[in-house]
Amino acid sequence: MSGLLDLMNSPMGKQLIQGVAGQTGQSTDQTGSVLSMALPVLMGAMKKNAATPEGAQGLMNALSNKHDGSILDNLGGLFGGGVDSSVMDDGAGILGHVLGNRQPQVENALSSKSGMDAGTIGTILKVAAPILMGYLGKQSRQNNVNDSNGIGDLLGGLMGGGQTAQKQQSLIETFLDSDGDGSILDDVASMALGGKKGGLGGLLGGLFGK
Repeated sequence: MSGLLDLMNSPMGKQLIQGVAGQTGQSTDQTGSVLSMALPVLMGAMKKNAATPEGAQGLMNALSNKHDGSILDNLGGLFGGGVDSSVMDDGAGILGHVLGNRQPQVENALSSKSGMDAGTIGTILKVAAPILMGYLGKQSRQNNVNDSNGIGDLLGGLMGGGQTAQKQQSLIETFLDSDGDGSILDDVASMALGGKKGGLGGLLGGLFGK
């Protein structure tokens, strides 16, 4: 099963980074660094929500009814003329559901780590959230996940599986449950990207052949 590292290193991941960078006017390096920290946190928050039967069923319903993965089929069109407001609104709704009142904390932590203003971080998250949900929808179909029990296993697998995923999940939950300054984000990103360290820019070293 492909995980977040595979997603970020795939042509689709590069297209996502370049598209989001174009949407916000930021460099691909900075945008890639933000996404490398943000995507594991969003996925970890989803996994935390899916730990309850209601949360798991709600996520399954969203993947079945709306986020089937079709958004991934035309990322060029999505980013071509600027991201449609309906996609941004969808992203805002996903973030509100997944992060709740922790959303400003996540945005501020990513801002302090990356040097981007929190408003730009918010835009990146709104664009990334529907794409991440589409990715989950596609993975759930490919792996025949059709009930709420399987969704937690799918999320765990995408986060790396085994003890690494458990440690990463506990780090993310610590981050979401505390008012930390974001120092945990380096460790989260390092785990999601297969142990690559090196701070901003270095986390995705080699992604664009640098």
